[in-house]
Amino acid sequence: MPESGGGQQTACYSIHRHLSTNADVLYNGCMRHADKILALLAQQSVLRPRDVSQHGIPSYYLSYLAKKGMLLRVGRGLYSLVDSDMLTENHTLVEACKAVPGGVVCLYSALRFHNIGTQGPADVWLAVNRKAWLPKLDYPPVRFVRFSEAALTAGVETHQIEGVPVRVYSPAKTVADCFKYRRKFGLDVAVEALRECLRDRRAAIDEIWHFAQVCRVAKVMRPYLEALT
Repeated sequence: MPESGGGQQTACYSIHRHLSTNADVLYNGCMRHADKILALLAQQSVLRPRDVSQHGIPSYYLSYLAKKGMLLRVGRGLYSLVDSDMLTENHTLVEACKAVPGGVVCLYSALRFHNIGTQGPADVWLAVNRKAWLPKLDYPPVRFVRFSEAALTAGVETHQIEGVPVRVYSPAKTVADCFKYRRKFGLDVAVEALRECLRDRRAAIDEIWHFAQVCRVAKVMRPYLEALT
């Protein structure tokens, strides 16, 4: 097993001690599967059953280790180490995107990720396809927004957070989205995002204009772009 941080080493020792002293789980391959789970959690902070199944590990090992207090069930079908040294301020984004693989971090949450504006959302905002099935999540708290196919796939960036690929809209696309949903969030939020994006050179004017057209808010954004440039 590869070396990992202090949290992973402690968890590995705890798991091995438990497996070596409990006859009900001493069967062929038990320690090997537990080792593999710890190795995966040394690479990414959150695992789903499908993540371990892809490595030939029966998914029930996750729930078993969670029941024994050696893993933490952080949400429906989501597991992590009890004490992980991988967690960052964007951990809820990781959990949300693990729970909803087709979602894209958008609007308030995307602004927060890019450090644009003053918004500090309690929920994770995810864009999904208009026809997508919405899962029922007990955690993390997620707010879904349905996008058209063109708007959903445009301007998506993939960032590695805690070893997990997380899809987030670019600053320029996020600004355009804020104008599109200005009636829901307020025009002041959209204007603030546009002003900071331009001031801090997060995106070029042409890029913002492109996404304004994709989101069909070019006429709305034109006077604000002209006033700020």
